[in-house]
Amino acid sequence: MHLLNLIRRSAFKLIAPKMTKYGLFLTMPSKINTCGTLRMIYLNKSISKNADENIDLDEWKLVVLSGLQKEAFEKASPEEEPNIAAIKEYIDMSRRLGKAAPENITEEQLERLIEYPSVTSRNKYLAFLASKEMRKNAEKEKKKKQREEREELKKTMENEELVPKSRLFRAIWESSMDVMYNWKAAQAMSFGQPLVFDMDYNDMSEREMQNTVKQMMECEGANRKAVEPFHLYYCNFKEDGPYHKEFLKRYGDAWDNLFVTVTEKSYVELFPRDQIVYLTADSPNVMETFDHNKTYIIGSLVDKTIRKGVSLARAKRLKLATAQLPLERYFHWKTGAKVLTLDQMIMILIALKNTGNWKEALEFVPKRKHEGFVDPSLQQFINRQKNKRASEQNFKKKLLVDELSKKRLWNGLWEE
Repeated sequence: MHLLNLIRRSAFKLIAPKMTKYGLFLTMPSKINTCGTLRMIYLNKSISKNADENIDLDEWKLVVLSGLQKEAFEKASPEEEPNIAAIKEYIDMSRRLGKAAPENITEEQLERLIEYPSVTSRNKYLAFLASKEMRKNAEKEKKKKQREEREELKKTMENEELVPKSRLFRAIWESSMDVMYNWKAAQAMSFGQPLVFDMDYNDMSEREMQNTVKQMMECEGANRKAVEPFHLYYCNFKEDGPYHKEFLKRYGDAWDNLFVTVTEKSYVELFPRDQIVYLTADSPNVMETFDHNKTYIIGSLVDKTIRKGVSLARAKRLKLATAQLPLERYFHWKTGAKVLTLDQMIMILIALKNTGNWKEALEFVPKRKHEGFVDPSLQQFINRQKNKRASEQNFKKKLLVDELSKKRLWNGLWEE
C-alpha cells in the first residue's frame, strides 16, 4: 500500500501543472482520500506559491478601468448623453489608479468631454487637462515663492539703515513706464499707421483658438512698447463669439481698457481697397519694402494642420493685393512651411516700420527654421540660374512633344 501511494505521488507531480492550467482540480474525485488529499495540498501550495508572481497590477488596473468605461459610457444609449455623475466617478477612479486626470474640472470642461465620441479621445482630453493643471499649479508655486522672496527682501531693507545715494539720473519705476506706454498707444489710435487683424476665422478648434488669443495678447504688448506703435484694428470681431469669449477669459476687466479698435465691420468697409495688402505665406508676390501708406492685414489664425491657401483664398475673394515676406531671399530655409506666429509677424513689421532694414527685422524669425542669412544679390543670382534652367528644360520638352506629334501625324497619313 505504501508503494502504491508513492507511485501515485510521483505521477501526481507530473500531471498537477496541467490540471492547474485547465482547472481540473475543481472536479477532483473525493473518494480516494489519501491521493485526493495530497492533490489538494499540492494544488493549494502551487497556487499560493505562484500567486504573487503572476499578479500584474497594470493589467488589473486596465481591467478595472475598462469596466468603468463600459459602465460610464457604453451603457448610455446613442440618443442620450452619458451621465455626468458617472463621468465624474470615472475621472476620480482614473486619478486613484494613477492615470492622467485633473484634480478639478469645470462644468464647461465636462460638457466638452461628453462631446468626444470615443473613450480614447476622452482619455486624451483628460490627459491634456491634467498637464494644463500641473502647469498652472507650478506657476502658482513659482509666484508664491517669488512673493515670499520679495517680502523677505523688503523686511531686510527695512531693518537696515539705508543711506540715500546720489543719482545722476532720476530713477524710472515700472508704473511710470506703463503710463508712458499707454500714452504712446493712445496717440497711435489717433495718428498711427493702421495694422489690421482679421478675426473672421471662427472655425478653429478650441486649442487653436486659445493659441491664437495668447499670441494676440503678446502682439498687443509688443506694439504698446514699440517706439512708434501701430493703430491696431480687430476687424470682423463677433460679440460673444469664440474670440470674444477667450479674450474675456484671459484679460478679464482689462479687456475694456485696451488701446485697440474692435469692430464687427470688415476692413474693406474701413479702408480703400487699393491701400490694403493681405500678408500671407501662400502669396505669389514678395514684399520688397515696407510702405507707410498701406494698410497691412494679418490673419488671426493658428492652424496646427497648416491648411494651405486659406487666407490667400479670402484675399482673392475680396480682390485684395497680397504679399509674403522675403524669407527665401534672405535665408537658407530649412524644410517646412514658411509660417510664422502672430507675435513674430508684428515684431518684424514694427522693426521694418522703424528701421526699414530687412536683415534687422528678420532677426525675429526663429533660428530653428533656417540655417542663417545669405547675401540677397547672391540669392537673386541663384534664383535666376534656377529659372533659366527650368525654362530651358520646358523648351526642350516642348520641342520633343512637337516632334512626337509630327511623327504620329506622318504615320497616320502613311497608313491611310
